[in-house]
Amino acid sequence: MNPVGIISGTIPLHEENIFQDLKKTVVKTEFGSALVFLSEIIAFIPRHGMDSKGSIPPHMINHQANLKALQDIGVKEIIGVNSTGSLKKEVKPGMIIIPDDYISIYETPTIFHNNAVHTIPSLDEGIRERLTLAAEGLGINVIKNGVYWQTTGPRLETKAEIRMMSQFADIVGMTMASEATIAQELGISYAAICSIDNYGHGLVEKPPTPEEIRKGARKNTRNMLEIVKKYVNEFSGGGKTTM
Repeated sequence: MNPVGIISGTIPLHEENIFQDLKKTVVKTEFGSALVFLSEIIAFIPRHGMDSKGSIPPHMINHQANLKALQDIGVKEIIGVNSTGSLKKEVKPGMIIIPDDYISIYETPTIFHNNAVHTIPSLDEGIRERLTLAAEGLGINVIKNGVYWQTTGPRLETKAEIRMMSQFADIVGMTMASEATIAQELGISYAAICSIDNYGHGLVEKPPTPEEIRKGARKNTRNMLEIVKKYVNEFSGGGKTTM
């Protein structure tokens, strides 16, 4: 059985029971080294690292190494667990969304540097379907479709940027599109589940502070953990499911 790849950042999955017996290992790849916590069923990467002295900011993450490490381990499917901001007032903090598309008009990392290889970006429908089934089985409401807009970070977006993005997307973050693109380049199935942790700058009267963003992420952590656990225990492996 191939392990399920899980990449998470501010959602502390490593504190959950199914993650506590994982073996910490450093996987060396042609793109650099990646920290992976591994068992027979899970290959978990903390995208911002595990250094108590500081985390890896979004614009400094080595996505190529992370995704290649998972491929080298034998991972065939990856769940990205992401903290995001809302671009619409009706998409409220505390909600969970499983995006079906994304926008990334800034420079996107790639594994190809010496030749032009054109991929058609997408999020895997099978993984999205199984994440939805896991949520429904737990009685957790999720938004089944939506568009993710990726910025480079680490700064948050201006009010003008949020107004512009809101015309085309539902949520904004700094990592998912990069992971999804490289996963596709490597031939690995990828989809994400996103926690809505705050409103984008200007959507509400008072702009979010870093502590408010962290508080929103902690509030939604339990439901995200339960969905991921159910997926791993009951729906992993690419089995056929129906809606």
